[in-house]
Amino acid sequence: MKRIAIDMDEVIADIQPKFLDIFEKQVGRRPSEDEYFGKKLYEIPGDENIRSYLFDPGFFGDLPVMEGSQEAVKKLMAHYEIFIVSAAQEFRNSLADKHDWLQQHFPFIHWKNYVFCGDKSLIGTDYLIDDHAFNLETFKGKGLLFSAAHNAYEKRFTRVNDWNEVLAFFEQEQAK
Repeated sequence: MKRIAIDMDEVIADIQPKFLDIFEKQVGRRPSEDEYFGKKLYEIPGDENIRSYLFDPGFFGDLPVMEGSQEAVKKLMAHYEIFIVSAAQEFRNSLADKHDWLQQHFPFIHWKNYVFCGDKSLIGTDYLIDDHAFNLETFKGKGLLFSAAHNAYEKRFTRVNDWNEVLAFFEQEQAK
């Protein structure tokens, strides 16, 4: 069985609404999509400390689930071995949050299939679905770039805009 590694943040866990809420609370206005299109939300002028919230205990614990991800991952599990891979080591308080979040929202994925690492280049799966091009640059398998506002201008990788497109990609892979 081939293996798929799936990133968490901005792939199955929707971090954007939380950042937008924090920005609005701190700055007093909600940024327009034009302000963060093509860059990370914490790069918007106004609250230069917004990235520091990523280090807070609990930040990653209540993120919404990306639409369609649960159903799609269940379907993929019929034909692929699934691993959830997150560069969680950067934010040490995120480890428990991410583990608990997965247990709550993806209980059908065994904890042995969670990979919390610092460098995704060590991942040896056949596929990697990630929103960061830098993770796909060092990946030796087939990388899929999951669309996010910050990667809007990236053109080097196969892009999937949502979980329906992920499923369509893997249906084509199985037909080969």
